[in-house]
Amino acid sequence: MINLLKESIWKQFGASIDMLENAIRLCPQEHWDTEKEFWYNAYHCLFFTDYYLSLDPAKFLPPPPFTFSEFEDAMPERTYSQAELLNYVEYCRKKCHDLLSNLTLELAATRWINVSGSMDYPLIELILYNMRHVQHHAAQLNLILRQEINDAPDWVSRAKLGL
Repeated sequence: MINLLKESIWKQFGASIDMLENAIRLCPQEHWDTEKEFWYNAYHCLFFTDYYLSLDPAKFLPPPPFTFSEFEDAMPERTYSQAELLNYVEYCRKKCHDLLSNLTLELAATRWINVSGSMDYPLIELILYNMRHVQHHAAQLNLILRQEINDAPDWVSRAKLGL
């Protein structure tokens, strides 16, 4: 049963990541860094995807060139490029895939508590929370694309990659 749950969660979480990636890929350069902050919404989503996939939030460290600006309630010092964020998508996809591949019932039941203590969830619930967060931002990015270029990526029903 655990393998069915892991595979099902991956197929849906992976599909959410695929939808985020598709939105990032579709954004034309002239709409990347405007007042609608397409790039920043994508970055925020990826930063927290990465963070919530970290088993020990106290030891979380985003990969270079990304910083802790999201924890400081400040914009990053510079605009991240489409290529940088697409690399971050791949980093998060692998991290998610690896976590779900190695998920056991015992690990799923462990508590995930952020440093401030404001989030205290069983890991399995945090995984679902994280998936919802990704889909929320993918939808926001699709709305921006629809408003700006009258186009948006198609729905992804399941992740391309299996466990």
